[in-house]
Amino acid sequence: MAFFQHPVRRTAIVLHALAFLAGIMLVQQLPSLPSLWWAVLIVPLTALAAWRRVFVISSIFVAGVVWVTLQAGLILQDSLPQELEGTDLWVEGTIADLPKDLERGFSTEFDVARTKLGDEPVKIPRRIRLNINDYELHPRIGDEWGFLVRLKRPHGFQNPGGFDYEGHLFSERIRATGYVRAEQAPRLIASNLYSYPLGRFRQWLGERIHAALAQSPMAGLITAFANGDQGGISDAQWEVLRRTGTTHLIAISGMNIGLVAGIVYFLVRWLWAIPGYPVLRLPAQKAAAVVALAAAVFYSALAGFAIPTQRAMIMLAVVLGAILLNRAVRPPQLLATALLLVLIYDPLAVMSTGFWLSFASVAVILFSVQGRVREAKWKQWGRLQWVVAIGLLPLLLLLFQQTSLSGPFANMLAIPVIESLVIPVTLLGALCVVLLPHIISSLLFQFAAWVMGLLWKALEYLSGLEYSLWVQHAPVSWALPVGLIGIVWLLMPRGWPARWVGMVGLLPLFLLRPPGPSAGEIWLTLLDVGQGLAAVVRTHQHTLIFDTGARFSTRFDAGRAALVPYLRATGVDDLDVLLVSHGDNDHIGGAQSLLAAFPAKHILSGVPERLPDAEQCHAGQTWRWDDVDFTILNPPEETSFRGNNAGCVLLVTSRHGTVLLPADIETEAEQSLLEAWSGGLHADVLVAPHHGSKTSSTEAFIDAVQPQLTLLPTGYRNRYKHPHPTVVERYRQRGIRLLDSPASGAITVKMGTRGMKVSRYRQDAKRYWFTP
Repeated sequence: MAFFQHPVRRTAIVLHALAFLAGIMLVQQLPSLPSLWWAVLIVPLTALAAWRRVFVISSIFVAGVVWVTLQAGLILQDSLPQELEGTDLWVEGTIADLPKDLERGFSTEFDVARTKLGDEPVKIPRRIRLNINDYELHPRIGDEWGFLVRLKRPHGFQNPGGFDYEGHLFSERIRATGYVRAEQAPRLIASNLYSYPLGRFRQWLGERIHAALAQSPMAGLITAFANGDQGGISDAQWEVLRRTGTTHLIAISGMNIGLVAGIVYFLVRWLWAIPGYPVLRLPAQKAAAVVALAAAVFYSALAGFAIPTQRAMIMLAVVLGAILLNRAVRPPQLLATALLLVLIYDPLAVMSTGFWLSFASVAVILFSVQGRVREAKWKQWGRLQWVVAIGLLPLLLLLFQQTSLSGPFANMLAIPVIESLVIPVTLLGALCVVLLPHIISSLLFQFAAWVMGLLWKALEYLSGLEYSLWVQHAPVSWALPVGLIGIVWLLMPRGWPARWVGMVGLLPLFLLRPPGPSAGEIWLTLLDVGQGLAAVVRTHQHTLIFDTGARFSTRFDAGRAALVPYLRATGVDDLDVLLVSHGDNDHIGGAQSLLAAFPAKHILSGVPERLPDAEQCHAGQTWRWDDVDFTILNPPEETSFRGNNAGCVLLVTSRHGTVLLPADIETEAEQSLLEAWSGGLHADVLVAPHHGSKTSSTEAFIDAVQPQLTLLPTGYRNRYKHPHPTVVERYRQRGIRLLDSPASGAITVKMGTRGMKVSRYRQDAKRYWFTP
């Protein structure tokens, strides 16, 4: 700790932490991992550091590059062999985490011990994620099971603005996902109470809380405070938390752990000093630091030492360690040291939004309190909420394209109630559930739920305010550093000249929009939504969505996961037309979530009865936007078509090119189009009918359309085996370029004055952890 005593060195630790972070972030932007031969540079740079201090920063930067490359490379080596995808494997291992309820069964993380393909042992990743569609199976953490499974490598949607599921699995060290097959019954091998004891206690504690709060809507929230399990929180509750900016409180987060440790610290320091004689043996602040650290470890253990709690523990250990070692360390150096240690412990922490939000919020608070005169505690508390809200604004707009306007008020109220009352009472209940009769712990949990219920009424009120949430487009890249400069200027201490000028730096975050098409241009984006269809057609001032992908569960559908984030990221504010071709789930499933976020001005559909205020689509409907013509080609007004063949078919035409979206029509409807629109079916871009099924894309239809480019909206390793090989061969024989969504991610085709430009998101935004 003597390092901190010299003023130059105090500054150096900040620069060292930032250099190490910069090296890690450089690698995180790369499409492939760099060679470990870069480590050789550390030797000459270290030697040069004795001559010029600037080379110390350079060597630490290279160390960051090498460290994350080494760690990431080890994870990539633990991958599922491609030849084992989709095969029946017998796996034996241990339930490793709390099962999460699904609409059909549950999912769980599984630590693999042994794997066989037939009678031959094979090697697969050490940890996998399994879906188990068995309502009667109730596994316990630590139980050893044998399952017949089918696995695949991590693969998720890849769309602008969307969640990177592959990156999430990579940061969690999960290198394969799959499901349990019903052809062979699962087999319980062993159930040892001493196996994964912490996980077993967390599961048992959650069950005790739900039993005590069986009739309370707060049961899921109290359980989340106790053991980090958020599975019992409803969608409606998450919406309230999101709109009020209080989601960070609902889990065992870094702030929760820090505040609990702080409460314990000040309480123990006060109690330790009351008798007088204990301080002669051990100073009160040191005793308090030890007990506070123990409380933080206990609370983190209840969350299963999840990655966010590990970060919090490291940060706390740095702070409390300085107290134990009698070192007066300035807060910026403490924060920098914690940052450096967190990155050494887990360089992939930078892939978590929680990492950036936690360190950024602490940095904003530390910066805002420097040079401040003393003021009333309640004023200081209120000001901090606004400081954090403003300081995190660029980061929130970048990550989520939204920020809560009611958040400062909600947090001003919620943080004291939750941190000083709800969580301590819940933790006391968790202790009593082991040591005392269950009635005592039940009463404590019920009291915590009652307090939370009172708070919840206030949060619901704030959430219901018309302007509770600000939602907008993603900021352009250069607006972020300008916004940060503006925030620094704005948050300078009182007396700094013209602090209001900082507001000017924030304006580009709101006023500058992502580029869009010019008049007469067509921008088509086929989103990556798995086995389904969702396409966005944009002109200069209008937007049409053709189909909305599938609904996978009550909490997950393509509208919420792909369409809404894409529209926000690309600066679309209004939806002019939603066109849902027909009623299959993989085309209509995301409509409800989409319309909740972007109410459409007009809705056309082949199944208008299933959508609000929708109009039946039929051949001959036309309209014109920004010198671009839209024509419905199918179904005929009078038709016997049903199902796929009755789906809406859309032709989009401009002077720069033509797009044909035929949904899921099959041979019969294709023949009907040939007869009704014989010479009018040509299109430069064709979205393959019915995902490339063998019942569509007849030779006559392809010859009539004559596309330059055909897009295949299919799912990764989908069960229908789309596209069919014979269909693929038909297109290839005619020299037509084929792109599919699993390999390309979102596919954007821009037709304008410079011709047709095609971009593939999985290639443009490629990162080394993407599944090839």
